[in-house]
Order: sequence, then C-alpha cells, then structure tokens
Amino acid sequence: MFASVRNPLRTWRITSPSLVSLPRRSLSTKKTSLPLTTIEGTPFVPRTEFPFSPNLITSYFLGHHKLGLSKMKQMVSSVELIIECRDYRVPLSSRNPLFEETLQGRERIIVYTKRDLAAGVLDLETQERLRKWHAPHTVLFSNFKDKRDVQKIIDHARQTARAADHMTGSRMLIVGMPNVGKSSLLNSLRTVGTGSTTKAAITGGQPGVTRKIATGVKISEDPLIYLIDSPGVFIPYMPNPRTMLSLALVGCVNNALLPLISIADYLLFHINRVDPSIYKAYHPPTNDIIQLLEATAKATGKLKKGGVPELESTAAWLVSRYRSGVLGRFILDDVSEGAWERWIQAEAGEEESFSAARRRVKKERAEAKVKKRAAGDD
Repeated sequence: MFASVRNPLRTWRITSPSLVSLPRRSLSTKKTSLPLTTIEGTPFVPRTEFPFSPNLITSYFLGHHKLGLSKMKQMVSSVELIIECRDYRVPLSSRNPLFEETLQGRERIIVYTKRDLAAGVLDLETQERLRKWHAPHTVLFSNFKDKRDVQKIIDHARQTARAADHMTGSRMLIVGMPNVGKSSLLNSLRTVGTGSTTKAAITGGQPGVTRKIATGVKISEDPLIYLIDSPGVFIPYMPNPRTMLSLALVGCVNNALLPLISIADYLLFHINRVDPSIYKAYHPPTNDIIQLLEATAKATGKLKKGGVPELESTAAWLVSRYRSGVLGRFILDDVSEGAWERWIQAEAGEEESFSAARRRVKKERAEAKVKKRAAGDD
C-alpha cells in the first residue's frame, strides 16, 4: 500500500510554490529550486514535485448529487438570490462549473466559507483578487462563527428581498460543493437573522449529510426571507488528481474514497512549502510521510500490539487537525495574478461528456470493488 507513496509511477512538477492546484494543462514541467529552510541549523529542501498513484480515483458524482442538481435547475426561476458557497482554502478547486449553466438567470453571490481556517491573518490582497475574478457578482468572506460576517450576508439578502417586494416573502437557495459549510452557514444566518438558536440544518464533518433539497428556513422577519438548503454537488469528472486531493484534504470528499496516507502526504507537501516547523513536536522536517506518521504515532500513543505504529489512524488524525486549523492555516490553490484565467482555460480543455464520465465512473467503481474483495481474501 505504501509503494504508491514512496515509489510513485508518475509525478507532477510545479514551477513555483504557489502553483499547487492547477488543472493538468496549466502545469509546467520546468523545475525550480526552492530556498533552503533551516530548522535548528539543519538545512531542508521541500519537495518541488508531488507524487500520486495513477490509480487515484477522480470521481465522486453520486446519485443524490445528480438529483440535487436537477432540482436546483427547476427552482432557479422561483428564487430571488442564489448563495454559492466555496471553501476559502480551495477557492478554485471548490468551484463547480456545473453551477455556471444550471443557475443562470438569477442574482448570485459567492461566499467563501471557512476563512478562519485559511490564514491566521486575512490576506486583503488575495480577497480583492478573488472579488475581481467574480465581478459583477458580489463576493463575501465568512466564518460562520463570526456574527459580523454573517450579518453582511443577511444585509445583502434583505436588500435583494426588498427590491423583489413579494407579499408572501422571498425564497433564496444556498448551493455549493459537498461539505463547504452550507448547512453551518444556514444555521448561523437563521440565528443572526431571526434570533432563533434552534438548528435548522444538520451539520457534520463528512460530506453527504444533506442529501435532498430542504424546505425553506426563515432567516429574516422583515423582510420575510426563506433560505433553502441543498445537497453538495460534485462534478462528474475531476480531470486533475491534484485537485481531487485538495478537495479531499479539506473534507469535500468522503475519507473512505482516497487513501488517507496519500491525503496526509499531500498535506505534508503543502506544510513543508509553508512552514515545516508546524509539525516539529513530532518530527524534524522531512519529505517522507511514513517517517512523520511513525514518529507521530509514537508521540501520540497510536500503536498496535508490540508498539507497531498505526499509520492509517495517525494519518486521519493529522488530516483532521489541518481541517480544524490546528496544523497550519493556508490556502492550497494558486491565487496569484492570472491564476483564474489559467484555471478557466485549462478547465475548458479538459471537458468530458456526461456519458463518457458515467462510463468511466462505472468502470472505476467496478475496479474498486474487485480490489476490495481481493484485499479481503489476503
């Protein structure tokens, strides 16, 4: 199982520390040397390439995703505003191009959620760049625990509702990729907008908690506004395994779909390019995920009989700490000047028909079942 981590068959090459999640055709094969990082006098060079297994699954388009997308399309004409949520840690990777076609014809605001997990100090330059990407749409940045952030979204919704001036109240729809924080935001909007502390939407740490279009939840009394929750919708085909790993790292993909050690290795790759001292309590700077997992398992007591490190559970623990903001707060995608244009251009060149995607997904799932059965027989 570890051979794909230590001895990969293929690698991606990155031209700069910021180019960490571009679609396939936008990546260059040119190498550059990164500056040495010195920790306690020991020189350390982070990897400039990230290995991945050629067998990495690149699909997560489930039945309730397709059904949810169809229902959204039917509802567009009956709502005044669409609130699209994206994870601030993966501003490009958490964009769903299916929404661009499905949700046309209604005002839309882009809300970047989990901003508190992306950086200790908000990068105003990055936020301004993201606003330019989405003009003329309004762009807001939200930590659902921050009342001021939530109030800005409420104010925008109320402005839209007053302009529509419906006697029976306004209906609005909240959408996004799986587990980008839609339900948590909806609950906060209800609390700030109406004063109610009762949860209106179920939340969870894994994607797939919301599986169908919900009934409207009141988020404002004056004017009267109902917000409709929706299931997170993935795309049928993820052309770039790096993007799939980024989404898996932030929790948009079910943990059971990809190897946790590969996700933890991808986390290590990013941490080393930001600040290797983040994990200094467990191990000196290293590019070897197995070394880090073994040391962390011993330090935290995650051991099997005989003191053998439990690598899978340790990998899950490290990934969960990043997701909660304990093991570094940084953006995984490239947000430099021109990144948006490169992303859209590459995305257009990697399109796949729905029928072709369905055939490929069916084949991947069949192969996964065969491998699972074979592993059970060993």
